[in-house]
Amino acid sequence: MLRKFLLATVAALPFAGAAHADADLRVAALDIFSPLPSTTPAVKDNPITPAKIDLGKALFFDPRMSASGVFSCNSCHNLATGGDDNMETSIGHAWQKGPRNSPTVLNAVFNDAQFWDGRAADLAAQAKGPVQAGVEMANTPDNVVATLNSMPLYQDWFRASFPEQADPVTFDNFAKAIEAYEATLITPSPFDAFLNGDDAALTDVQKAGLTAFIDKGCASCHNGINLGGNGYYPFGLVEKPGADILPEGDKGRFVVTETADDEYVFRAAPLRNINQTAPYFHSGKVWSLEVAVAIMGTSQLGEELTDTEVTQIVAFLDSLTGKMPEVVYPVLPQETATTPRPTGEVK
Repeated sequence: MLRKFLLATVAALPFAGAAHADADLRVAALDIFSPLPSTTPAVKDNPITPAKIDLGKALFFDPRMSASGVFSCNSCHNLATGGDDNMETSIGHAWQKGPRNSPTVLNAVFNDAQFWDGRAADLAAQAKGPVQAGVEMANTPDNVVATLNSMPLYQDWFRASFPEQADPVTFDNFAKAIEAYEATLITPSPFDAFLNGDDAALTDVQKAGLTAFIDKGCASCHNGINLGGNGYYPFGLVEKPGADILPEGDKGRFVVTETADDEYVFRAAPLRNINQTAPYFHSGKVWSLEVAVAIMGTSQLGEELTDTEVTQIVAFLDSLTGKMPEVVYPVLPQETATTPRPTGEVK
């Protein structure tokens, strides 16, 4: 009887050791990262309601918010392809090519600021930018409001979303509604399950990758709930990449702050769903996640990562791909005789 007990105890030891190692890794990870919440997060100065979410969803998908009637928010932040457009740089009004790679909208509510240079403080401010950018949607706030007011159903939806306001159809409320919808675009992943206590949520290779991600210093910039999106760093902290990856004409956050120290400084990219959002970096010049990880090793860490380390880190990054919320394409309000017609050159 004693022999059977000892044999059972010995047989259980490796598993006990593995469980202890997983617990230690989880403790280390929770000092650096946070799991996604189970509910839609609150956003500052913008109470989120079902009516506002539905309105924001319609606006997100409505191409009539652009001057040409061709481009919607979903054009560059396609929810079917990882929340971005999977292009080097986005295509906008009159098929112009934009200057930077489009970041994912998924989990963007957790970023401290929006855009690669952080020029928008929140998702509402971000929503106003592309609508007015000549290279993107090329519209004006007045024309957006006129378009919305021309459709009785949009007027009804704005009144339901902002019931305390006598005249709710405004450009500010347009942006707040989009922010409310985008706040719902959260993708819980296997990594969140691991942080919440499920040892089996990650494979052994992914756990090795998480360990390497922490030990090598990747988590120094890519940390927090979104594994990035919360700090600004020079691209080329140790070794500046060539112009094929870091275009000399794009000086990053310098354009916002006009501070010399911010030349070629960019917001750390949030890494959730990163394996769905190629190509990589603000320039969109790298299509392989393995190559992107290796470049980060040399340019930011000053270290040549081994093939095994790259493979492990990429496996860990795969664990950040989460479950998409169900997206049903909205039926949009019908145009009327007073709806502004598409304008601008559309080649």
